[in-house]
Amino acid sequence: MRIHYITGLAALFVVAVHILMRLIIPYHTSLQYSNVIANYHNFPYVVLLESILVLLAIHGFNGLRIMLLELRQTRTWEDGVTISTIAAMIAIIAFGTRTIIFANGLGVV
Repeated sequence: MRIHYITGLAALFVVAVHILMRLIIPYHTSLQYSNVIANYHNFPYVVLLESILVLLAIHGFNGLRIMLLELRQTRTWEDGVTISTIAAMIAIIAFGTRTIIFANGLGVV
């Protein structure tokens, strides 16, 4: 349960920093294609996006795991739920990281 609290507080912090960074420039210009791509070439911002992705994936899938574990208490169910949520979390993080890498221009087009 401690990981849920830690990831929740950390996600709250990094999302607040993300929102504050978005408030620096006007909303209508922040959504222009050139500005969005420029964000992905800003290394500290990429680290912020990746940390948001990882923290929210861990927090969300751990919460889902906790809810599903409350449905049943058998060992087989617990193992299946744990393996499934970890696999889904890894898949989401991998796809999000792939998106960040491609938008940064480092991936093969």
